[in-house]
Amino acid sequence: MRRRGGGGGVSLVELLVTLALAGVLAGAVMPSFVDIVRRQRLRTATNDLLAAVDLTRSQAIARGARVMMAPLDPAGTDWRLGWAVFVDRNHNRRPDPGEPLIYRQGPIADGILVASKFSSGAAQSYLAYNAAGRACSASNSLAARWGTLSLTQGDDVRNIKINMLGRVRVCDPARDRANCDGAD
Repeated sequence: MRRRGGGGGVSLVELLVTLALAGVLAGAVMPSFVDIVRRQRLRTATNDLLAAVDLTRSQAIARGARVMMAPLDPAGTDWRLGWAVFVDRNHNRRPDPGEPLIYRQGPIADGILVASKFSSGAAQSYLAYNAAGRACSASNSLAARWGTLSLTQGDDVRNIKINMLGRVRVCDPARDRANCDGAD
């Protein structure tokens, strides 16, 4: 049966009410969506950095030689600009032309801060693994070097902890209060 007097459309009032409800719902959902995207960016950067640390260790074991991982910025301190995994033949802690480049990571997402703190605090930021898969000094494969890489975005922090044996773990100081101190 057809309605009398019209084509069965939607009135202007019904359309405006529907649009107002959609606007209210979108306004309520948007902040949580932004938080999800921010947390995912931090998770991605943490996983990329963790994978590079694991690659550095496994390549050192596979090659039977010291393999390095260092930030790509010219000063060798800013991990946000990316990093490289390489064999440092001239011992300058920098990936130079002619040295085997194993992996290169580009910059991480804007807004993520990366800090590092290692047992030999005065040296440039780098990681080195010896042929036994242990974290070591760039100048001495027998000298243990351990530390933390901390990634921060807003109130969220992830710490990548590297112990003196070279083993790696990720922790969240908000959730894992014990033994999850970060880099300063």
